[in-house]
Amino acid sequence: MIGMEFYITAFVTLFVIIDPIGTTPIFMALTQGQAPKRRRGIAIRACLIGLGVLLLFGLLGEELLGFVGISMPAFRIAGGILLFLTALEMLFGRRTKRRQDQSELDDPEHDDDPSVFPLAIPLLAGPGAITSIILLTDQAGSDPLSVGAVFGIMLAIYALVFALFMMAGPIERALGDTGILVVTRLLGMLLSALSVQFVIDGLRSSGLA
Repeated sequence: MIGMEFYITAFVTLFVIIDPIGTTPIFMALTQGQAPKRRRGIAIRACLIGLGVLLLFGLLGEELLGFVGISMPAFRIAGGILLFLTALEMLFGRRTKRRQDQSELDDPEHDDDPSVFPLAIPLLAGPGAITSIILLTDQAGSDPLSVGAVFGIMLAIYALVFALFMMAGPIERALGDTGILVVTRLLGMLLSALSVQFVIDGLRSSGLA
């Protein structure tokens, strides 16, 4: 029976990777000057698309890996390394700059709806989030309640993303640049520790440790 520790780890992992706090300023920049109704529609579409992508990989990720001949221990190790690199980017501020650069690829003169790109993909459902949901559903095993709980946690985080999107302006003013910077660094520290744990679990599952 999976304990509460697993669910806490799942929440922290998905929260850090999806990064509602770090994505909110990007959403505000992409939708600047748009009517509240239009901004709300963009937020709904971005969250639903991102949620759908992660749900798909959560349900079929292990089968897809098996089809191409990748074992779950190997994927755990590779996923841990990928998440560790993401944590380093958060700690040194490179992740925020890259997200801002990606957001600038959206050209408002030709397409004023950034819900699919870059909001849903790759900001809300990027490689790190896809890796995390596959690893977490694998750890949940064949217990449908545990798998359902992981998806429930994912749904709760996307609900939080949507809520923050709707409060983007006040939150950004309250935290300021310094506040957002501090929160990002703290989340990066948590993610680095979690990523190392993924690698350790992968080594144990493979019999190498």
